[in-house]
Amino acid sequence: MSDLRNLVDRLCKIGSELLGKAAPMQYGDEPLQPLTPRALVIVYDPVVNRSTGERLTQRMGWSRVGDLVAGYIADIDECSGGLVKYRVVDQVVVDEFPQKADGFRYDADTFLAVMNGTAPAHDPDMVDYFKIVADHHLVERVTSDDFDEVWLFGSPYGGFYESHMAGKGAFWCNSPAMQGTEHCPKRFVIMGFSYQRGVGEMLEDLGHRAESVLDKVFERAWGEANLWKRFSRYDKIAPGQAEVGMMHFAPNSLEDYDWGNQTNVPSKCDDWLGFPNLKGAVRQVNCADWGNGDIREHHKWWFKRVPKVAGRINGISNNWWKYIIQVSDPIFDR
Repeated sequence: MSDLRNLVDRLCKIGSELLGKAAPMQYGDEPLQPLTPRALVIVYDPVVNRSTGERLTQRMGWSRVGDLVAGYIADIDECSGGLVKYRVVDQVVVDEFPQKADGFRYDADTFLAVMNGTAPAHDPDMVDYFKIVADHHLVERVTSDDFDEVWLFGSPYGGFYESHMAGKGAFWCNSPAMQGTEHCPKRFVIMGFSYQRGVGEMLEDLGHRAESVLDKVFERAWGEANLWKRFSRYDKIAPGQAEVGMMHFAPNSLEDYDWGNQTNVPSKCDDWLGFPNLKGAVRQVNCADWGNGDIREHHKWWFKRVPKVAGRINGISNNWWKYIIQVSDPIFDR
């Protein structure tokens, strides 16, 4: 059976490549619409000293959630050319650690022992998403159109996925679709952030969400007509044909997170700034182009090249932000 499946996969690949090269791109009109997604923010920041009211973030000297949220919103606004303007519609601070899928929950003493290296972290780490959804009435609230997506903030060992999609028709979004929420009529994403980290890591979470979503959008596009596959090429997997790359791989990266690589490679990365008029312009690039290894600078460089113009090609919007942000878009119901 596996040999037959491999043969079918090879034939499909060959046919897809031939059709993709032969089929001309079809253009269509679509206005460029601004996006104003609404986020519900849930912060797990327990009090660790009852006598003073000191919270975990204060004890550990970690980032203020408000600063992280403001930086993230500003970066997305900038990278989308002002097209995507997030706003927070509600913020809830929870005075406890989130419960794990197996029922375990840290308290201040057990968690600080892990951080101090005097106790091992609980295993398995995964959080109980069903409890989060139930505790915060997420299905009811998104059905009532209270918000569009959820931003969870927690500590290390919080057990969050970087992004997790729920609702009817949910699909892989850098994690398996959340089962048990099919009765929710609207797809939505639950982002998982850490207040121990920075805005760069938040952008990386969104970047992996974008990779999953764009894989889904272009899953029926073949060969060169799959613009996402072209956009995401990097030199290691396509020598001499690098374009923008992916979250973990800049055009010249040799391994994950290799954003500080000084090696020059030819790339069409800047061609995407003029999308859809791709002229094939190539230049030599290295890490100096995207921040010399800085995670936030690389990810902003990447997002600035995500197409965001009017029109359609082969039924797909030239504004890819539309799909990254609006996972309820009908294109995902094909």
